[in-house]
Amino acid sequence: MPESVAAAVNDIAPEDRGRAVLYSFLAKVLYAAPKPDIAETAQYFARDDSELGRAFNEFLGALKAVDEAAAGREYHDLFIGVGRGELLPFGSYYLTGFLNEKPLADLRADLNELGFERAMGVSEPEDHIATLCDVMSQLVVGTADGEFTLYDQDRFFAAHLKPWAGKFFADLKAAKKADLYRTIGRIGEVFMAIEEDGFSMIARA
Repeated sequence: MPESVAAAVNDIAPEDRGRAVLYSFLAKVLYAAPKPDIAETAQYFARDDSELGRAFNEFLGALKAVDEAAAGREYHDLFIGVGRGELLPFGSYYLTGFLNEKPLADLRADLNELGFERAMGVSEPEDHIATLCDVMSQLVVGTADGEFTLYDQDRFFAAHLKPWAGKFFADLKAAKKADLYRTIGRIGEVFMAIEEDGFSMIARA
């Protein structure tokens, strides 16, 4: 694992360290177009022949084939566009067909209960897929020092990612304007399935 990444999650078990970094990776590439240095993180996950490892290898190949300007244009076409992009990466939209509906209000209540505050200068609603991935990364890291628990992760994932994130990543993989982001869609789709399986094994009272 890159030293810069490992230092931030040094006290976490290796499997959870990987989860935290992967959620952070998704947050970064879904909040803005990837920078070339994201390859360092991707290479860590591309080392094995698992489905996730193969997805990261595809991402690395696609990343080498585009420059920053092309990646930026693709991100714009997919998520911003003229008026709107090809995809709307918001939980409320996927769950209700509209922005700023009850799923967003429910999310805000849960974020408040967990102690998360909206960052200054952020205009996007909190149910943006990048924000949800960032929160999950912080929940995983925070579980190691006792700030959060595995059950906090489970509840947040079940309420705010499980109902729609898999569908979003499948849509991203199939989007007409996706090239580099097709590979990110595959990474997300595989990872969400892994997380769903993992949380399904938690013993519940």
